[in-house]
Amino acid sequence: MNSSLRPGPSRWRRAASIVLAAAWTRPETATPPSRPPPAEGFRLLLLQRSPHQGFMPGAHVFPGGVLDAADRSADWLGLFAPHHGPPGFGLGPAPFSRAAFPSLPHTGDSNADNTGALPEDVAFRICAVREAFEEAGVLLLRPRSSPPGPAPGPGLALEPPPGLAAWRARVRRDPRHFLRLCAHLDCTPDIWALHNWSAWLTPFSRSATRRFDTAFFLCCLREPPPVYPDLAEVVGYQWSSPSETTESFSSKEIWLAPPQFYEVRRLANFASFSDLHKFCLGRALEGLERWLPIILLTADGMVHLLPGDELYLEDSDFLENLMSTEKKTEEIMKEGKQFHRIVIHNRHLYDIHVTVQSKHKHVYPKNSVVSKSHL
Repeated sequence: MNSSLRPGPSRWRRAASIVLAAAWTRPETATPPSRPPPAEGFRLLLLQRSPHQGFMPGAHVFPGGVLDAADRSADWLGLFAPHHGPPGFGLGPAPFSRAAFPSLPHTGDSNADNTGALPEDVAFRICAVREAFEEAGVLLLRPRSSPPGPAPGPGLALEPPPGLAAWRARVRRDPRHFLRLCAHLDCTPDIWALHNWSAWLTPFSRSATRRFDTAFFLCCLREPPPVYPDLAEVVGYQWSSPSETTESFSSKEIWLAPPQFYEVRRLANFASFSDLHKFCLGRALEGLERWLPIILLTADGMVHLLPGDELYLEDSDFLENLMSTEKKTEEIMKEGKQFHRIVIHNRHLYDIHVTVQSKHKHVYPKNSVVSKSHL
């Protein structure tokens, strides 16, 4: 069944997240002993959420947050003029529209103004850029005097302005101040440096009180910018390559939610920073896939089923329900062949099994299976 869903107990909130990938070619020298450059040639910015946060406390995440009406205000039009404006804002042809399960009612999201002047792909990018500033002090802005159109290479964060802390406090109190900051700096959010990457819907769980429909963007930066955690939502940060992040997760130094783990393993496909940047440019018109994981409870664990998996059902019943079986995870795995799933053994032991073909010129993670000795 693939139909529009009736509003349920969940209050869906639209959000945007940004994966910052920075080129990293020289050893660090700030504090000995320095780490050698990562094998992949790039590192990802991970922010550590405060343990007092209600959603994913203590988790390491990519910068991001909820879409606000200010992110799609008509007031942005004057700042983007004269070089960019409706309908495309210099982003090029719109990506192909992909029909996706499920179709969610967004009537419960009071933060999004559906009558706003900006198209969604612009508003979500502004949201992601604003959240990177609020949470990490990173300004992904571009001078208004820059030549029209996307930059030919990877982006570069703006140097922090004087009074960074005061500006960030204003923006945190009222997101409308982000437009005022951009106007003060004579810049626009660098929406052209953000590439469509993926979209995730928070799956149903009995303990979840918040659920999000989150667009993920990827931004390649020529060098890592300085990071200033806000010490409210975010209490720490680290720059880690996909392989380093996986090791930190397995060794219990950090915790990743399943979507973040999946995206880190997806990024492990790229052997170099230039490969990653070229890949983003090459699939710019393909759009993204939007996934609602369905949770299958087994006798000894949990499996997050993703579209394409032989057990995945496009059924609106699973918007507010779990699947369950009395079989053990190993039995379930032995019975199947067509996999697109994350197997959760415990908080720091995830397996990824993918035997389906990726769609729309994207890449899926390679199979990632923990050693039996860790179980």
